[in-house]
Amino acid sequence: MKCPKCKTADLYPTKLEQGLSGMGCNDCAGVFVSLLYYRDWAERFLGDSAEGEQAEDINIEDVDNTHSAMNCPKCSRMMTKYRVSSEHDNRLDLCTNCDEAWLDKGEWSLLKSLKLGSKMPLVFTEQWQKQVRDQVTENARRQRFIESVGADVAEEADRIREWLNAQPERMQVLQYLTYE
Repeated sequence: MKCPKCKTADLYPTKLEQGLSGMGCNDCAGVFVSLLYYRDWAERFLGDSAEGEQAEDINIEDVDNTHSAMNCPKCSRMMTKYRVSSEHDNRLDLCTNCDEAWLDKGEWSLLKSLKLGSKMPLVFTEQWQKQVRDQVTENARRQRFIESVGADVAEEADRIREWLNAQPERMQVLQYLTYE
């Protein structure tokens, strides 16, 4: 099999973790992982909890992110990109036909730093992707608000919002505040 990123380098057996194998590229350090093997590893080594999962400190500059579309090295079909989180632009590539994922250099460490090493298949769900999109939208809305009113006013608005949400008569308070 050839590397889907480099296109010319061969993939070789490698280990992501004790008991978790994949096919790695010596040139770009990416890894092709079978989700079948991943699920088996997660069940055998992690059980039902992620207590064994440790967050890692990671330098974001050590993490690659392939922006271009890639073809699955097994079946040659186009792989689908799934965003990992709203704070990181990294996207995992998944071949839905083969149920295999491509992790760019450092993305496994990124997943573990986000405590997703034991939950990687969640990233490929519509529910996860919707949550990421909603958070990206909220972050952009918040940034526009800060730019328009300043950080101090935005912080005070957050404090007021928190107080208001705790009030049992919230709607009456809002009506009172908005009445002119």
